[in-house]
Order: sequence, then structure tokens, then C-alpha cells
Amino acid sequence: MPTPETDAAARAPPIVIGGPTASGKSALAVALAERLDGAVVNADSMQLYRALSILTARPGPDALARAPHRLFGIAEPEDIWSAGRWRRRAVEEIDAARSEGKLPIVVGGTGLYLQALTEGIADVPAADPAIRERLRTLLAERGNEAMHRMLSERDPEGAAAIRPSDPQRILRALEVLEATGEPLHAWHARQTPPAEDGRAALQLLLMPDRDAVYAACDARFDGMMADGALAEARAVGAAGLDPRLPMMKAVGLPPLLAHCRGELDLDGAVAAAKRDTRRYARRQMTWFRNRSKPDRVIAAQYSESLLPEIFSFISDFRLTLSR
Repeated sequence: MPTPETDAAARAPPIVIGGPTASGKSALAVALAERLDGAVVNADSMQLYRALSILTARPGPDALARAPHRLFGIAEPEDIWSAGRWRRRAVEEIDAARSEGKLPIVVGGTGLYLQALTEGIADVPAADPAIRERLRTLLAERGNEAMHRMLSERDPEGAAAIRPSDPQRILRALEVLEATGEPLHAWHARQTPPAEDGRAALQLLLMPDRDAVYAACDARFDGMMADGALAEARAVGAAGLDPRLPMMKAVGLPPLLAHCRGELDLDGAVAAAKRDTRRYARRQMTWFRNRSKPDRVIAAQYSESLLPEIFSFISDFRLTLSR
């Protein structure tokens, strides 16, 4: 039963934990949830998908037994999630956690999701499936550079901010332009306020040394393979899903699917998956370094030895807010 101390914690602003993959974010979130009577809310775009539990390192039975978890494994493969859609659901889950007397602890490596929660986001209209499919067909026929030129002719400012090698952002910009008559950057200029006050939410950033993150990525993927990642990939491949779906781009999945199709031997697929994971971690670290606004950077891989320091900081932060 919650104590007066945990009741107070549940009324407090959420704790938000970001960082690159394999930095120990989830373990830290569970440790805090155990000690602060919290509920863990997912902010990882791939951990939303029900079909990918192993390859996305979704919390397992032990973590689920130690603390309530929300927004994990709720999406079907065909679902497409934007930062705006996630934000709406995350607010619902944060409110639900609070109504149960739990402190919301938001954790994930999708920086844009965390930014949407604490800084606000442009309320861009939802995707139009018909427009999206037509543009995807054009992309398949014409290629990235031709679509980028098309965007440049209609929205030079928007095109200048997107690399020709980034088809997902090119298509999104064209899609919004066609659906609304306005460029995407115009929508971004009308950003909504944050769902949670970024000044009150306690934001922690795990940023270990890059080599340590890379080593952790490699070791974790070996563990995924031992836990059945190949069988998970094979099941996804057997479902005959559209390869352009966001879920199909989950880090580590494409090389394993290539192996299942006979295009790569297993050693080559594992090596490619590890390489892709390290590259993804590097992109995350760059994003968090340049765009996040943490209250505390923890420059180490999470371990329980860090907890006294982290709890001391949380206590000091709350004391400062209360003044």
C-alpha cells in the first residue's frame, strides 16, 4: 500500500530517462520504479511493437514483475506511430499511473518522443494512407534523388533541410504538403506546448563512453541470438509484411531477414546487425548530445553502484522545485 511518501512521489513531476541503446536505461528505470513506487512508461518507437520483443530488448518477465510497465508491446506490425501519436498515448498512461498513486518514469531512446513530451511538438495532421501509398509507389519507381528534386521544386526550404538519401523524411514532407497545402516546416513553427513541463520533469541522460556502448551493443546482440532472435525474425518474415513498414526497419531485423531469405550466411547477418546497432547508437548519442536538455548527465553505463548518486540528485532536484 502506498505510504504518504510514495503518495507525494506520485504527485511529483515524472522522471524522464534518455540515452543510447544498451546504456542501461531500462534497468535504471526499473530500479527507480521499485524504490519510488513508480510505473515505467515506454518512449522507444520499436518497443511499441508486439511482434518484436527480443530484437527490441523489451523488458522481460523479471522487469515486468518488479514494476508496472506501460506502452510496451501494444502495436501491430502495420501500425505507424508518429511522435504526436506517441505523445497523446504517453500522456494518457502518465495520467493513469498517477491515478494509481504511481510515479511516472518515462524511458526510451527515441529522442523525438522525449522532446515531444517535455518541449512540445508540432500538431501535424495524421498521415493520409492514400497519399502515402501513392508517394511510396513513386519512390519505388523514381528513386530518392528524383523525389528530393520534386520536393525542392515545391518546398525549397524544406528540401534544403533533408538529405537526398533520407527517403522517409522526403516522403513525410511531400505527404504533409499534399495533404494540407502547407510545408512541414510551417506546421513545426506552430508547435504545441509541452505535455509535461520540461523545467519540472526531472530529465536524466545516460551517456557512457562510446566504446563502452559499442561493446554493450555487441554483447547484447549475442544475448538476443541466444534468446531466440533468429526465430523471432523468421516469424516476422513469414508474415509477408510490407518491407516499407517502420517496424520492418527495427535495428538488427533486416540482416536476419536477409539470412532467412538465403541472402546472407548467419555469421554475416550477425556481423551486419551488430554494425547497424553500433551505428544506431552513434546517431542516438549525437542526437542527445546536440538536442536534449537533461538536468543530469550520467557519463557511465548504468550499474547499481550509481543509485546513491542518482537518488541524491533526485532528492536535491525536488527540494529545489519545492522552494
